[in-house]
Amino acid sequence: MSLPKGRISAQQAEGLFNAGDLLALGRMADEIRKHFHPDNIVTYIIDRNINYTNICTSGCLFCAFYRTEKSGEGYVLAYDEIKRKIGETRDVDGVQILMQGGLHPTWKIGDYVRLLKNIKSDFDIHMHAFSPPEICHISEQSGISVRETIGRLMEAGLDSIPGGGAEILVDRVRNRLSPNKCSADRWLDVMRIAHGLGLKTTATMMFGHIETIAERIRHIERIRELQDETGGFTAFIPWPFQHGQTALHKMGIEKKVGSLDYIKTVAISRIMLDNVPNVQASWVTQGPKVSQMALFFGANDMGSTMLEENVVKAAGVSFRLSEKEIRELVADAGFTPRRRQQDYSLLPEPVTA
Repeated sequence: MSLPKGRISAQQAEGLFNAGDLLALGRMADEIRKHFHPDNIVTYIIDRNINYTNICTSGCLFCAFYRTEKSGEGYVLAYDEIKRKIGETRDVDGVQILMQGGLHPTWKIGDYVRLLKNIKSDFDIHMHAFSPPEICHISEQSGISVRETIGRLMEAGLDSIPGGGAEILVDRVRNRLSPNKCSADRWLDVMRIAHGLGLKTTATMMFGHIETIAERIRHIERIRELQDETGGFTAFIPWPFQHGQTALHKMGIEKKVGSLDYIKTVAISRIMLDNVPNVQASWVTQGPKVSQMALFFGANDMGSTMLEENVVKAAGVSFRLSEKEIRELVADAGFTPRRRQQDYSLLPEPVTA
């Protein structure tokens, strides 16, 4: 099995996924990784996930984290608590805050602007915040356009947008899993507008639930199509659905993604996305050894040190890795570990005693 000449089609990608020759698939993906990253460097970032609220009106069947406003278990973090968390992040040389929350039923644009302005007045830190479903929700709650919403958030201190809420960018899947969340087209349009305004974003794919392989590949293809148009995606992050404690689990849908399925999906992502420079391994869901293996199947980034992670943990999965452990995993695999910023520019190496 050899890499097809020219751009690979969705049909070719599905054929490669189902062909069964894992090592050949890995060689193909690794060849493309080396094209993008001939220096043999594998990057990571020191940051923290802050979920400013778990109150959400979406009711997604795959989410074990959200709570309704009337549940008695919902929260909105006080600013002093957010400030404490960011301060702890800066103390360990963290360079970014990934901030996401639920679709809060009463918050409007002014609440988010105020939060960003407070953070930026207290900290010089990159704010990677508010996924496309949140942007759509803020827009609707506030009676303003998505473009104005993003513009006002940028003025307040938004630096980039995470790719959360993509799930699978096929409405058959979205209509079942998250019917109250924005459509696939709207998710893509938020990213299109953000890129047009100069914001870089990431793209994610949560897979391994009710989607078919063809739908999984269509998701990747749609990311590629928008990247052709805008060039605004810095990275693609495929991660497997964690079924524990979710409504899907309670409905008896427990399709668990194994390491083979995960590795093949990483490889197909790297092969198809010939215009996205970075593919991230997901040690948070797959653990250290499988994520290390992903480095030989197209991944070139180990993501975040995850000083805090709540959403996957709520589904019963809680892998933890320190910066030292991430660096050792990367080095043991024969790569050079390097700290990075959100735009994938490299940071100086940490000083060792």
